[in-house]
Amino acid sequence: MAQVLELQFVTADGKTSTLTIDAPKPAITATDIQKVMQTIVTKNVFSGQAGALAAIKGARIVERKVIEFDVATE
Repeated sequence: MAQVLELQFVTADGKTSTLTIDAPKPAITATDIQKVMQTIVTKNVFSGQAGALAAIKGARIVERKVIEFDVATE
């Protein structure tokens, strides 16, 4: 199963912004995630149309199962 780590932030405009990280470390902890997210907010690493990332909203790992079909015709 494919996993992604979603880091959710509240922007300066009060909207939600999500950063997605593919294949997170299996042993990652909530403390690890919180430290990284706080650094992102404190250092103002990212900003977008909704403004700078102002606060931590949440984090989650999302799993999805992908089944590919070989349907190419040559």
